[in-house]
Amino acid sequence: MKPKHQRLLLICSALLGLSISLFLILIAFQDTLVFFYTPSDLLHKKIPPQQRIRIGGFVDLHSTHQRGENVRFKITDHNETIEVNYHGLLPDLFREGQGAVVEGYLLDPTHFQAETVLAKHDEKYMPKEVANCLK
Repeated sequence: MKPKHQRLLLICSALLGLSISLFLILIAFQDTLVFFYTPSDLLHKKIPPQQRIRIGGFVDLHSTHQRGENVRFKITDHNETIEVNYHGLLPDLFREGQGAVVEGYLLDPTHFQAETVLAKHDEKYMPKEVANCLK
C-alpha cells in the first residue's frame, strides 16, 4: 500500500473513531440531562411522563399543606400555577413566596411529582435566562 493511501486510511479511521466517541458521549448525556421549565412553559410543551424535568418559580402563598412527610404546594411564575406533590423533608430555606426549583416527573399539565426540592436563598442571584422567564 502506498504512503498516500495509508495516510488516507489513518485519517478516515481517526474520523470514524471520533464520530463514534461523540455519539456515545451524546447518548450518555441524554440520560442525565434534565431540562428546566417554568409553569407557563409546560402548557406549550408536550413532555412525556417518564421524562425527568425541573420546574422553577415561586412557592404560592397559602398553598403549602403538610401531613407528615407528604407535602403539597403550588409553584407559580405569576402567570400559571402547577401543583407539586413531594414526599420527604423540605429544605430549611423553603418558604411561601420564595423561589424554589423542583425536580421530578410531570403527571399531567397541572400536577407534578417531585423527587427533589431546592430552595433559593436570594432572588437577586439568578441566571439572566431564568429571571427573564419568570418576569
